[in-house]
Amino acid sequence: MTEAERNENSARYIRIEGGREHNLKDVSLRIPKNRITVFTGVSGSGKSSIVFDTLAVEAQRQLNSTYDWFIRNQLPKYQRPHADVIENLTAPVVVDQKPVGGNARSTVGTMTDLYSSLRVLFSRLGTPYNPASVYSFNNPYGMCPECEGLGRTRRVDVDRLLDRTKSLDEGAIQLSTHKPGAMDWQIYGKSGHFDTAKKLSDYTGAEWEMLLYGSGGKVKVSSANTAVALNYEGVVARFARTNLKRDLSSLSERGRANIERFITLGECTGCGGTRLNPTALATTIAGRTIADWTRMEISDLIKLLDGIDGPVAGPIAAGIRTAFERIEGIGLGYLSLDRETLSLSGGEAQRLKTVSHLSSSLVGMTFIFDEPSTGLHPRDVGRLNGLLRELRDMGNTVIVVEHDPDVIEIADHVVDVGPGAGVHGGKIVFEGTFPELRKADTLTAVCLRRTADVKADVRRPTGKLAVKNADLHNLRDVSVTIPTGVLTAVTGVAGSGKSSLITGAFLDAHPDAILVDQTAIRASSRSTPASHLDAMDVIRKLFAKANGVPVSLFSFNSAGACDECNGRGELVVELAYMDPVRTRCEACEGRRFKEEVLAYELRGKSVADVLDLSAESAIEFFTEREVSDKLTGLTDVGLGYLTLGQPLSTLSGGERQRLKLAGRLHGSRSVYVLDEPTTGLHMSDVDTIVGLMNGLVDQGNTVIVIEHNLDVVRQADWVIDLGPGGGKHGGRVVFSGTPKELLAAEGTATGAHLRRYRTA
Repeated sequence: MTEAERNENSARYIRIEGGREHNLKDVSLRIPKNRITVFTGVSGSGKSSIVFDTLAVEAQRQLNSTYDWFIRNQLPKYQRPHADVIENLTAPVVVDQKPVGGNARSTVGTMTDLYSSLRVLFSRLGTPYNPASVYSFNNPYGMCPECEGLGRTRRVDVDRLLDRTKSLDEGAIQLSTHKPGAMDWQIYGKSGHFDTAKKLSDYTGAEWEMLLYGSGGKVKVSSANTAVALNYEGVVARFARTNLKRDLSSLSERGRANIERFITLGECTGCGGTRLNPTALATTIAGRTIADWTRMEISDLIKLLDGIDGPVAGPIAAGIRTAFERIEGIGLGYLSLDRETLSLSGGEAQRLKTVSHLSSSLVGMTFIFDEPSTGLHPRDVGRLNGLLRELRDMGNTVIVVEHDPDVIEIADHVVDVGPGAGVHGGKIVFEGTFPELRKADTLTAVCLRRTADVKADVRRPTGKLAVKNADLHNLRDVSVTIPTGVLTAVTGVAGSGKSSLITGAFLDAHPDAILVDQTAIRASSRSTPASHLDAMDVIRKLFAKANGVPVSLFSFNSAGACDECNGRGELVVELAYMDPVRTRCEACEGRRFKEEVLAYELRGKSVADVLDLSAESAIEFFTEREVSDKLTGLTDVGLGYLTLGQPLSTLSGGERQRLKLAGRLHGSRSVYVLDEPTTGLHMSDVDTIVGLMNGLVDQGNTVIVIEHNLDVVRQADWVIDLGPGGGKHGGRVVFSGTPKELLAAEGTATGAHLRRYRTA
């Protein structure tokens, strides 16, 4: 082979040599270009360290270096990953699970830029005519003047502000400043308008109106030191005037909370929630305003666009229709353009970000996906696979971090990382095709080969919890009973109404239930597993007591912090127009504490030594129950390998999810609601979570889990399946019974895929 041939052959692969990010142990591998490569392995094995922290970071760093200094200074800064060689990279497109963010003005329509296209269509085809800017709720020409384009206005929650079962003397006004006898209370108690011993529920219409919104006249109020005459103003009118337009950010957290609890967001009465002014709402196409269009499901908009043609409007409508069809093709046809981006799940947001790239004509890119099957029902995984294949066939390299067997199966090349997690991982344990992986001797291969059956011996319920006539979002007058004392799985395709039923209607009816959802945990470089579980305060006190010194010495965020690095363990040098340089602090050798602090010990270990302990070792070290009990949760969720001082910012998504569970799953006779707890988990880790949920039930708790993972569904005692489709095609309970009964059920996508999974 000639040198040119060798170079050409080498260029067919992305090459990494000596990768050492986080737990990686001198990893070397070649990733084929223009192919789909799936990285798998247990949560925390090092997949993300290879794909995101090494490959993606270096590709982004090198791409940014091609821009001039002014532009580079505006872009994120990346430090070169710890690896000997990273070469043959192409421009990266990272499609992760981070929330799309935005604010109350950000919608599916604005995020995808499809609302802009719709505004152009209305400006060309709508009657009466207006320029496109008039149809923007983020533009002064189009926004509703009352709500300024938000569609909602802040208003006083009268039911929270006033307790109608009480009299003024009994403290009917719930504001902390209006306790009976206080000066603010005297405005009403001494006004002469009310019998202060009379319950508010007995007030006449006139009295109630005077209490809430009345005005006129002076009221003499006094305290121990002063007396003054104040203008009478109804309690709701006064609260609204002083607080609704007020900037509350300057208040303390407690002060802000005391005010916000009496304020709700309600639909704007000026625009009916459409966000637009009358001029914008006067224009129609096919008898519908632009607000009507954005409220419709994308699947219905496709049909509406079919009838639009003509030399001007036709091409615009065709372009919008193509984009809508792509969104429908990945199972998101139930979304509407007015859906706020803040309400999207991680999986929904990721799929929307992905589909936006399909309209690009760029090729030769590297698309990097972080568990794109997250939030997907097994029915929709096939659609996702089609999207990944399409990106590859366009001439791109597709790299996916994934646990779902159906996604792994379509890979041209599979890289399995392990063999374990944390310090037990960081190695490449397999490279090859999917059929070869199934025959391999790795934990992933073992899980792929195993057969699974549904649970036959289910628990008997101890009672039931009811939800009656739920109509939240797309729910259609749903009434359902959830058995207590058992493990119940709530399933259904994306958009079928699972979250609306459980985290919405059920929690409203049963507010004492404990919700463990997918909201992100705080993950800064200074937060650790020990601090997240509130074990660090106890550890500091133990060190302080053993050595007779202040508690603050044993905090790297306080008096004990290394003076050189301020407790970070590393020095970050920011250079103008260049990437930051991070080096380990030589003064504390990365241990974060002052040298004199490390001289203090507890049973032969310094505080830094303790933070270097794994959770498993720490449980053996600490004889104190107040520490060991908090840390036991880590081993319960399979995180015993984490060290107490590991920065949470270095944890994978699956590890963070389980860490959150570890801090919440204690006690008995409680009702737990878990929202897709298997997110980011390897097939073997799912067994750990199922065991944890079964343990909770065995302790006398009720566990309700919203899940797509069929390994969880088949091991539940009871299954409630919603559907049959998403959006307006869902919102009904299509099945309720045992997993065994689900196998035989017709008209349920979950039952169909459970039958397929059982025989796979």
